[in-house]
Amino acid sequence: MPETGSYFGYYWVRNYATFSPWKGCIITRISKHYLVGYNHQTDPNYILAKETSMSRIALVTDSTCSMPKELIDKYNISVAPQVIIWGNELYEDEVSITADEFYTRLKKASIMPSTSQATIAKFLEIYKNLLEQDYQILSILLSSKLSGTVNSAVQAKAMLPPDAPVEIIDSNSTAMAMGFHVLTVARAIEQGASLQECIELAQKASQNTGLYFAVDTLEFLHRGGRIGGASRFLGTVLNFKPILELRDGRVEAAERVRTRTKSLNRIIELVEEKIGGRTPVRLASLHASAPEDARIVLEEASKKFNPIESFLSQVSPAIGANIGPGVVGLVYMAGM
Repeated sequence: MPETGSYFGYYWVRNYATFSPWKGCIITRISKHYLVGYNHQTDPNYILAKETSMSRIALVTDSTCSMPKELIDKYNISVAPQVIIWGNELYEDEVSITADEFYTRLKKASIMPSTSQATIAKFLEIYKNLLEQDYQILSILLSSKLSGTVNSAVQAKAMLPPDAPVEIIDSNSTAMAMGFHVLTVARAIEQGASLQECIELAQKASQNTGLYFAVDTLEFLHRGGRIGGASRFLGTVLNFKPILELRDGRVEAAERVRTRTKSLNRIIELVEEKIGGRTPVRLASLHASAPEDARIVLEEASKKFNPIESFLSQVSPAIGANIGPGVVGLVYMAGM
């Protein structure tokens, strides 16, 4: 095994045990769990193959993760788009319709959009492409209590050979709460983590993230069938602003307050209660076409929690279709 500091492709294996035939060897190929190469210092015709725990792992998520595009590109993350249904038109979330285009159209729409889960065909396409490149695959996906996306991925996996190295994790989350799970695992892969270590890390991240959000109306959640325990706020006085929580993969009622300003302040206080003094803290303020309010929430939360990183994130059209415009939320990951 090459030691830390080596890199894959054509490279020198340095600092390996002096008795090893790998010392000075050039690696010519990595195939699944094997290094293949030759040693020009001894016999260039002597081919070496060695089993290794180092492997190529690819991450797959869905478009609701709302991660910044530069991070998706940096870590080569494959994204399965959710489907937007608008009248007789179909759109791929963040592919054939962007968030800005979606919210601009939503303001003037007489017909409201709906959504459908990322398709089996799209997951199958992504999986086959990655497997052909000798990747092991880890999918971290939108909560199965909010969408059938996990089921699409499971069905796609069933169409692959039985030993295909594809693992599927239900994040019990969405938006940048799930985005933090994905980002944490992506960084671990970069540091050489195994597939099992990545699975355990994703599960740990799920236990240490949370999301609160303030809405102006419950109409969109109710119409989309994703209102969960927040249904008890239906029919309440119009001046009250519901605060909702993503809890155990479902949208649940947290509190209701009288004004929007109070609701935005309260989500910061609720996040503070959940963090409970743990460090480090990572934050993301999310919004559905309400960037200024989200920016203020992030600034105030950052003063209070001193996060090691923070993001301002506009949720994708697939989420926007189910929560409506004007939503502002605060995501945290604490203690890792």
